Amino acid sequence: MPMPWKWLALSVGLFSRQTLAISRHLGNSFGIPGQNASYDYVVVGGGTAGNTIAARLALAGHAVAVIEAGSFYQISNGNGSIIPGLATVQFTGSEPGDSQPLIDWGLITLPQAGAGGREMHYAQGRTLGGSSGRHYMTFHHGTVGSYQKWADEIGDQSYTYENLIPFFRRSITLTPPNTTARAANASVRYNAALWSTDEVNTTARPLNLGWGNWAPALGTWAQKAMLRVGIPLAEDVLSGELSGSAWAPTTIQPKTQIRESSQTSFLDYANTNTNIQIYIQTVAQRIMFSENKTATSVLVDTLGVTYALKAKKEVILSAGVFKSPHLLMLSGVGPRQALEAIGVPVVADRPGVGQNLQDQPFGFGPSYRVNFITGSSYAINPAFAAAADASYLTDATGPLASPASFLAFEKLRSSRPDLLKNATIQALDDAFPDDWPDIEIIPTDGYLGNNRNYFRDAIVDGYNYATITPVLVAPLSLGNVSINSADYLDPPVINPNWLTHPVDQDMAIASFKRCRQIWEQMEALNITIGEEYFPGAKVKTDDEILEHIQQSMIGIYHGSSTCRMGKVGDKSAVVDSKARVLGVQGLRVVDASIMRFLPPGHPQSTIYMLAEKIAEDILSGHVQHID
Repeated sequence: MPMPWKWLALSVGLFSRQTLAISRHLGNSFGIPGQNASYDYVVVGGGTAGNTIAARLALAGHAVAVIEAGSFYQISNGNGSIIPGLATVQFTGSEPGDSQPLIDWGLITLPQAGAGGREMHYAQGRTLGGSSGRHYMTFHHGTVGSYQKWADEIGDQSYTYENLIPFFRRSITLTPPNTTARAANASVRYNAALWSTDEVNTTARPLNLGWGNWAPALGTWAQKAMLRVGIPLAEDVLSGELSGSAWAPTTIQPKTQIRESSQTSFLDYANTNTNIQIYIQTVAQRIMFSENKTATSVLVDTLGVTYALKAKKEVILSAGVFKSPHLLMLSGVGPRQALEAIGVPVVADRPGVGQNLQDQPFGFGPSYRVNFITGSSYAINPAFAAAADASYLTDATGPLASPASFLAFEKLRSSRPDLLKNATIQALDDAFPDDWPDIEIIPTDGYLGNNRNYFRDAIVDGYNYATITPVLVAPLSLGNVSINSADYLDPPVINPNWLTHPVDQDMAIASFKRCRQIWEQMEALNITIGEEYFPGAKVKTDDEILEHIQQSMIGIYHGSSTCRMGKVGDKSAVVDSKARVLGVQGLRVVDASIMRFLPPGHPQSTIYMLAEKIAEDILSGHVQHID
């Protein structure tokens, strides 16, 4: 893991790479704080989905405003957000203080019963680009069966994988891996033919996708060990199948090897070609409705100055899994009893607002000392760090050019049912399609420990460390988001409720054991030094393993479904299949909160897809209705 004091050495070189992106937003790009204004569409939240849908609407000739509470991450966090090799574990620990206020909301959960009673930091992007300006950049599709389940539950077959493929590909310019820069034993498997059809080339594709100009040795060794325990090579993670190990593509700009986000892609593209207006450092207070329950404007606050932005056509809420339901409830759309309790006038009684929160427990796998270079070398080997810096600044290669991205998916119910209780297998068989994996396995190029604060707690003792950690991608635990105040400056009340379902606890124990099996093969490959370093051999029984998991786990920040999509008569639903908020007019929600459920793995591609799909629905004339 790169250490923070290395960032300054790269500041001059990286600033020059980012100057063009920011300079595009000079001149007439920004709305004037304090002045009421009118637009066709007002988009609340300049994150992954918000910038995408705003750009598509603006490119179609509409007047569009984007409201964003943060600013540019390139300015607010510099190299820590820009450089892939630095942008993985900074300010993402579970400790409440491990937050950077210029790019993160600093949200804190309620005490988590499934995590040792801890109050935990939940990282969420507060910047143009949202969490696409903060996350690990990993990009893949969910499974065919997961989208079929989505389509069936909402009664709209346009959500089957086959019908979603055009929207998945519409955003993307895919660059093949640089085989000169990457190691020969880190070859990438994907179906290149899928990205060369006329269908892909019919529209502007601002979002760059590819593979970093570096492949950490850990991924290569882990792949060998995984093959030994029966985890095969995946054919392609962009074709609706998640089974086996792979070097997943990442959202990285191919020439410069810097982070690609919805800001550097969609927002920059729209700004170059349209008159889109951006309101930075601006927080939405509430959505205003007319007497017939039509959203008419958004009341906003820019550094203490309050004014209104009118939407002549629609308000589009893209504030994320926590802030979207938060703003709906502040505006009178939500559970009647909860709103009346804090004095918010009810516009629409929607009991599903803030419910059905899903996320994936992560980060509790074993760590070892290893005899090859990992991210630990940034702190213990000055020559290595200097060479890595030079490679990146000279030709965008070396360790800083990649956030890693090696991963594997496995259905333990099929491969190792002996690790699970029969009741767990039955419950998951009943809940998920056949092609839905149980776990993701992520080899991490450093020491995670108890995930409290990665930089502060990094071990600097002359050794290289590595971690192989599971992620539960078929969780049954559900959480919620609520409010206890009508003041928009008060944060939402967040309860992810991780690991409270007994099935999740059993799967967590099994997945930890599976990671140990992989490490046993790493030992056989003679690349480990000594015994398991963390949590160590003292953790043996299921009870001891579960206690370790509860004390060290963290969410992977894939929260979803708090404004879930559903049929008009579904009381748990907040939006219909066109993302229109049920019970009102002129208002949609477009972000991770509207997912029917969280598909397996990393949701980035699904969020971009949703924004593309709903943008087409809007441009096709699907207007709002009241159920």
